[in-house]
Amino acid sequence: HAGARRWRAGDPSAGGGMAAPFEVATFDNFGTLTDWENGVAQFLYGLALRNGDDELVPGIELRELWERLQFDILGRAYRSYKQVLAESLRGVCAERGWPCDDALAAEFADSMRSWQPFPDTYPALLRTRQAGVRLVILSNTDRDIIEHSLRHLRVPFDDVITAEDCGVYKPDPDFFRQALDRIGLAPDRIVHVAFGFKYDNAPAKRFGMTTAWINRHAEPQPPDGPSPDHTWRDLWGLAALADGRPAPA
Repeated sequence: HAGARRWRAGDPSAGGGMAAPFEVATFDNFGTLTDWENGVAQFLYGLALRNGDDELVPGIELRELWERLQFDILGRAYRSYKQVLAESLRGVCAERGWPCDDALAAEFADSMRSWQPFPDTYPALLRTRQAGVRLVILSNTDRDIIEHSLRHLRVPFDDVITAEDCGVYKPDPDFFRQALDRIGLAPDRIVHVAFGFKYDNAPAKRFGMTTAWINRHAEPQPPDGPSPDHTWRDLWGLAALADGRPAPA
């Protein structure tokens, strides 16, 4: 990961053709590379079944409830992501009338280690890397969780920067400030690729990074905040851009 060969974008020896318009691609992991939405929804719906919930709602609704609670917690004083998961899960359980203990919170964190990448993630990242682009993850998580995601992703990353490293969670500007210092490159030579506006796209844009929105569900753009420089349905748009080709519609 960190310490891998630092390629120059478009270097023919790295397998690229035309030079990419950026040297580094940074990524949110969960939701962009790894399918966190299904991971959370499946866990919470399974929990509803285990508790004999009389008012079963779709897993996506349980996930949206959890996400609202998590976002609020991330904005408070820093604590490990496993603690964030535990507190947000307790909030969901309290609202749904389910019991919750430390063992269940640990089970939730353990489930993250098994969440799988989207089908396009591996081939698109491999193509981007072959074009000579450095790949860096910027993730709101703990080291011992992201290490399992890296096994599933299979593509080598040049660096992985976590909230645990920074002592703060996105969208806090200090996360991006520390990440840019660590990458050591001007923001306009970096494209930040993410599915979320409030965590990633808006703060990355404010720091002068090029932004790419992975809009897998063809959702309307949120009315507040800056527009992304690119909008793609999946990561193949990044691979095309790295190759110097027009991105697919």
